[in-house]
Amino acid sequence: MPETTSEVFSDVATAEMENRLMAGIFACRSTEAVEAAVTYARFLSTVGITPENYAVFLKMLEIENHWVVDELIGNRDPFLLLSSVQPNEYIVSRIFAMMTRWHKGAIYSKNLSVILGVLQSVYSSPKDGYRIYNLRIADVNALSKHLNKEKGQDDPLNRVILEILDKISTLEGTGDSEMEEIAIHASAIRNAFFDDKKKIEEVIPPVLLVTIDDRMEVSPRKQLTVTQTKQVGAGSSKSDETRAAKKGSGKNAKKGSSKR
Repeated sequence: MPETTSEVFSDVATAEMENRLMAGIFACRSTEAVEAAVTYARFLSTVGITPENYAVFLKMLEIENHWVVDELIGNRDPFLLLSSVQPNEYIVSRIFAMMTRWHKGAIYSKNLSVILGVLQSVYSSPKDGYRIYNLRIADVNALSKHLNKEKGQDDPLNRVILEILDKISTLEGTGDSEMEEIAIHASAIRNAFFDDKKKIEEVIPPVLLVTIDDRMEVSPRKQLTVTQTKQVGAGSSKSDETRAAKKGSGKNAKKGSSKR
């Protein structure tokens, strides 16, 4: 017996198809996908982040395309983008997963600013932060590999990372062996950053410090604003009128010459 339309297009099948299409958009591998993602990010930005939709914002932050991220953040301070949502284990774990996946130098500065803004808030009280998410050595490495020693401590992103490491290092002396191990490692990374005789590679595995200077992105086509579109339309109309006037004057000239 053939399948009915309701069986073919079940809610589950439709949802799966929607997820596949959205995954294609978020992958941003074509101009059309990037433009769709930019539009979706712009819509999300107007909606604003809430406890109900922050997971979608995190998903958008994982997109490695700065045009999309710019639309998502809008005119907001990137460090405060997620400040309206109470930090939890899910948010922090997703953030460390992003930092782990991306190579040094491969993170767009605004992405990194959003991430650091959350971690700065979570670990402003290190013990409370540790209760929200149990840090591992791998997490501290994932955070610290984005330090740029050449730019020094005055670089805004370096400064925030060093501040977070400083907070984590205060966990030493708590009597908890796991916390103390994390604290000692954070302190060692800070020391390697400030000591000109030391290299960060001596503390963080060199394989994690491989730098990618050129980020590969697909760009959207240039978008025209409503005002620009009107101007283009007005320009086209004027051009048409000019051409018509020229044709008219040409015909009149021919008629005049034939009369003579």
